[in-house]
Amino acid sequence: MQALSVLRRAIATATIIFAAQLSAQALPTRSDTAEARTAKAFESARQQGPLALHAFLAEMPKGGDLHNHLSGAVYAESWIADAAADGLCVDIATSSLVDKNDASAPHCGTGQRPAADALNDQHFYDTLVDAFSMRSFVPSAGRSGHDQFFDTFGRFQAVTPQQHMGDWLNEVSSRAAAQNEQYLELMVTPPFAHAKELARTLGWQADFDTLRKQLLEQGLKDEIPTDERLLSQALAERTRQQHCDDAKPDAACSVQIRFLYQVLRGAPPERVFAQTLLGFELASVDSRWVGINFVMPEDGYLSMRDYSLQMRMLDYLHRLYPKVHISLHAGELAPGLVPPDGLRFHIREAVNLGHAERIGHGVDVMYEDHPEQLLQEMAARHVMVEINLTSNDVILGVRGADHPLPMYMKYGVPVALSTDDEGVSRIDLTHEYVRAAEDFGLDYATLKQMARNSLTYSFLPGDSLWNASACQGQSSASHTSTACQRFLAASEKAKAQWELERRLRVFEASH
Repeated sequence: MQALSVLRRAIATATIIFAAQLSAQALPTRSDTAEARTAKAFESARQQGPLALHAFLAEMPKGGDLHNHLSGAVYAESWIADAAADGLCVDIATSSLVDKNDASAPHCGTGQRPAADALNDQHFYDTLVDAFSMRSFVPSAGRSGHDQFFDTFGRFQAVTPQQHMGDWLNEVSSRAAAQNEQYLELMVTPPFAHAKELARTLGWQADFDTLRKQLLEQGLKDEIPTDERLLSQALAERTRQQHCDDAKPDAACSVQIRFLYQVLRGAPPERVFAQTLLGFELASVDSRWVGINFVMPEDGYLSMRDYSLQMRMLDYLHRLYPKVHISLHAGELAPGLVPPDGLRFHIREAVNLGHAERIGHGVDVMYEDHPEQLLQEMAARHVMVEINLTSNDVILGVRGADHPLPMYMKYGVPVALSTDDEGVSRIDLTHEYVRAAEDFGLDYATLKQMARNSLTYSFLPGDSLWNASACQGQSSASHTSTACQRFLAASEKAKAQWELERRLRVFEASH
């Protein structure tokens, strides 16, 4: 009861702060009556229960999803279909997809079964869906949700992006469009075999300048054209499947997609440095890659051992590539998962040393040294936190009063809801909005501010709409000044925000 009381007080304080943030923005003209009427409709849906709340929030404009791993966003059913189409096999003991030892062989090997069998065997199909996701998972002695969640990725990784990335982009953008989302920043790990081999050959050197020079001299950037071709082919396939160039394009065509380069932090330092350098180089020449992020379990041995070293790598490379944006998984930890000392500094170092503009998860913030000071600093520097409620629950067991969302809001740290791995978790972004409303009692105005944050703190280029005096008091439904039109034409971010305001206006007019 005491924890619940603290949670409610924090939420009340946070709502006041969010309201102040909202009023401080130069909003386009809108009907206060429509907004108030929509807020009442939201409260009515809340009182009717989660089903009514879901129906309401499914139609609400949500801006973007900034923390979304492409491989984790694909649903298990799609992995099975892809595996069947590719003629892959399933290792029966581990429920993992594998290539045939001999591609020309008519059958899979001993202890294996064709993935295509699942299309005619419901029990086998269900087994694979459960293996590739959190569906039906129940923690047991020695096996946690954390274990199941991260193990899923190894089970379906035999399906290659070279064959199916376009299918995946179609799937996630179609799902986004169905929920009134308009923007995705998808985390992807492009091929980096050449960088990996260079790192192995050169070995680790503590002198970053020397190591970078050697990697570039040995042809690290030779891999960039391969990565660019893969992305171009995938985007072209998404365009084809969604008929984006036809007279009647699918609604999903309107969903903008940009990419974050995933660096695998659970690797030896020479490989992490090489891959990070490749990510900075790629993002510097290809505007479709808007930034980088470090991924893999933060509690892994190498991730913990080398955390500060990896932040120093980012500090070094940020000075050389200052225009490349950085969002970092940091604080995806909980008491008991790692020793107490491991909870004390990750978010702070990500912000101060790793130059993170956004933090993914940030669950252990109140266990950091001087957490109030850290929260104040994040608020002052406008470091946004990507909130992943379901992911934090199933991986870390952190939910409700144990989650720091109210503390971030209390201190004015900008936050936005995101899915993390919606396919593995069997959710979508609407589910996270419903959960936020139910678990934390958030009102319509707060959820709307989170949707706005998702575009304000996106890595789309250009100035924010909220910084534009040229567009103040105007809307897409009324005549816009020449100065405002020029501003919108020069800023992809402001243009996306302008579209969100239009969608919000349409949504609120219907309630």
